[in-house]
Amino acid sequence: MQTPVDRLGAEPPIIEPPPPPPPANLRSIGWVRRRRALGRLWATYCRSKMGMAGLGILLLFVATAALAPILSSSDGLDASLASGQPLEAPSGSFPLGTDDVGRSVLTLTIWGSRISLLVGFLATLISMLVGSVVGIAAGYYGGWFEKVLMRFTDWFLVIPFLPLAIVLASILGRSLLVIIFVIGLTSWPGTSRLVRAQTLSVKNRPYVERARALGASNWHVVTRHVLPNVFPLIFANTILVVAVAILSETTLSFLGLGDPLHVSWGTILEFAFSAGAASAGAWWWLVPPGLAIVLVVLAFTMCGYALDEILNPRIRQR
Repeated sequence: MQTPVDRLGAEPPIIEPPPPPPPANLRSIGWVRRRRALGRLWATYCRSKMGMAGLGILLLFVATAALAPILSSSDGLDASLASGQPLEAPSGSFPLGTDDVGRSVLTLTIWGSRISLLVGFLATLISMLVGSVVGIAAGYYGGWFEKVLMRFTDWFLVIPFLPLAIVLASILGRSLLVIIFVIGLTSWPGTSRLVRAQTLSVKNRPYVERARALGASNWHVVTRHVLPNVFPLIFANTILVVAVAILSETTLSFLGLGDPLHVSWGTILEFAFSAGAASAGAWWWLVPPGLAIVLVVLAFTMCGYALDEILNPRIRQR
């Protein structure tokens, strides 16, 4: 039976198929791309002899800190439970000798790695968060907001770190949290200036302007376009800042501003000099923590420069 439309000789309407729905796994595709990018980064990093040497040293100290309860009992930190003679030279019982109360220097160095690395990582986390937020906000929004933030940053840059850290630590007291806070609060300005410069370069790129033209919010542009392009710089700089944070903790502890209730490499050196280890010829009390600080700082620096060579095209071209 013919329909009225057929009898009039009209063509039946053409119904276009609906557009295909967007793929539901766009997020998973993004994660796959990120994993591949990380895989390429790791493969390139593995070809860097300097980077792998630094990573090996760093993993050794991280493993030592993590396995401290297995490697040495915490009872060796208690002066009342010391089993050695004061300032005993290295021997089979005490491979690195003892301190002025008979505690094993090896035990002190192993357990001191926990506090030194913990302070370095946490202080760097504070520094990176503050520096990244200030740098991205200043570079992205610009105008008077950028001027205010940069003047605030410059104010921190022109103040010498050590006097400011000493004043803050003296006012706030001698505790582990104060040391972490002081180091993090005084080490973020350099990061903020680096991040701001990179943000200024990224925010004017065509894909960022297209995102704004399509109505993307500032939060979307910053989190989806600016931050992913700035993050490699932040990550490489983080590795270098950890080394600075560990040195800062050592300096403050050596000056007597560390937490006396927690053993770190800095407090070991401070106690050794206060007890006259140098004049007494007790080199074994000074060398292990000092050598540990040098090796860890060197390892972080090597890893940081290796990452910088990979992530910074200008350095690669040289």
